[in-house]
Amino acid sequence: MINRKSLLATTLLGSVALSGPLAAETIRIGIGHQSMVTNTVSGGIVLEKLALIDKYLPTTGKYEDADYQIVFRDYDSGPPITNQMLAGKLEFGVMGDYPLIVNGAKFQETGKQQTRFIAVTGYNLKGTGNGIVVPKDSPVQSLADLAGKSLSTPVGSAAWGMTLKVLRDAGLADQVTLVNQSPPVGAANIAAGKIDAHADFCPWSEIMEFRGTARKIYDGSEAGIPTFHGTVVREAFAKQYPEVVEAVLKATLEAQKWIQDDPMRAATQVAEWTGVEKEVLYLYFSEGGISTMEASIKPQWIEAMKYDHALLQKEKDVPDLDFATWIDDSYLKKAYADMGLDYAALVASVVSPAPRAEGRKPAEIWFAERGIVAYDSTAEMLAAERQAREAGQAINATYVYDNLSGLKLFGKAAYLVKDPSGEVVAFMKKSDSEQHIAQNSGSALLSGQPVAMLD
Repeated sequence: MINRKSLLATTLLGSVALSGPLAAETIRIGIGHQSMVTNTVSGGIVLEKLALIDKYLPTTGKYEDADYQIVFRDYDSGPPITNQMLAGKLEFGVMGDYPLIVNGAKFQETGKQQTRFIAVTGYNLKGTGNGIVVPKDSPVQSLADLAGKSLSTPVGSAAWGMTLKVLRDAGLADQVTLVNQSPPVGAANIAAGKIDAHADFCPWSEIMEFRGTARKIYDGSEAGIPTFHGTVVREAFAKQYPEVVEAVLKATLEAQKWIQDDPMRAATQVAEWTGVEKEVLYLYFSEGGISTMEASIKPQWIEAMKYDHALLQKEKDVPDLDFATWIDDSYLKKAYADMGLDYAALVASVVSPAPRAEGRKPAEIWFAERGIVAYDSTAEMLAAERQAREAGQAINATYVYDNLSGLKLFGKAAYLVKDPSGEVVAFMKKSDSEQHIAQNSGSALLSGQPVAMLD
């Protein structure tokens, strides 16, 4: 007679013997990011290419037998990332301030699932990174000149929000036609002269400037609202795997340090990964550059998002958002503590561009062979540039600072003025350079022949 219990036990043991140990839990870490956006690289492409997350994933306790599946998905903008998170196909999203707000609001609206805003990947206190450009040879020099013209922008982005505010403040809201265009399409239309102006987020204005297809007429810093990008996570995932969330954040902190430690190396490497020119990336990553890579959630960001949310509700009928619930820096505080960093001190420390920051030299040349060289004056840099070109030395780019705002600029895109003292000062806008000349005398240095008047 067959013993059914023995047969069952034998069958089970045989199955175990054939299949090995019981399958370990697979924890998927799906991250939606935007590799073409400079402020997001520390939460996306750098993590992926340097395999930083693997270094910090937990492997003890309930994670002892965990099998991690890290998946990166690259997008042109934030809204598709939110859609994928809502569908449960991504756990993390890295996006700009306006898309972050929409993400939180849309999740809260479901009444069933939520996200948490857990870290900043990059910021500019004054709002630089957003900007409005026109074709290089356009006669347009100011916002007022856009009356009766068309301006394209990615609707729903931080650049779109900036554009709505500045047009309204300038009394131009009903005089400029807005067109919804993605960054690549807007850049192509600017290059072809098919649109009068284009507003975009980082680093598209500077990409177009560097390529010589566009000229900036408005910088986001003039709007007076900070701009930043950050990371959100699905709440259910964070509650189930808090140590994994902390691992992702630790990796982000290491990525930010990797950029800060050697901006030229980081710019060169990220350029190879993304196709964004290394000279543009250095403009963002370098000392005095446009982006500050630091993750803490500061009061300034919260206030800016509340302002942005009010605008989104007025213009796009975005749902309500409970900021107190949505913003959660508890995971980040733990990551900072584990990395030996003072979270409270970093929250209180905010980098703000300044025209003449202490210890910072006012001009740089990126030589193709020698790398970055800083100079004690812009006039000295221009003289060195001339000598190098006469000697046949290749130059990747030159960099100066706007005399009024402290914004870092490409030398070739700046309006340079030689004062009677011999000092050379730089301006982002032609009108500012003309006003400086009117008040201080001096002479404009023409683009393409900037050093001829220095002798």
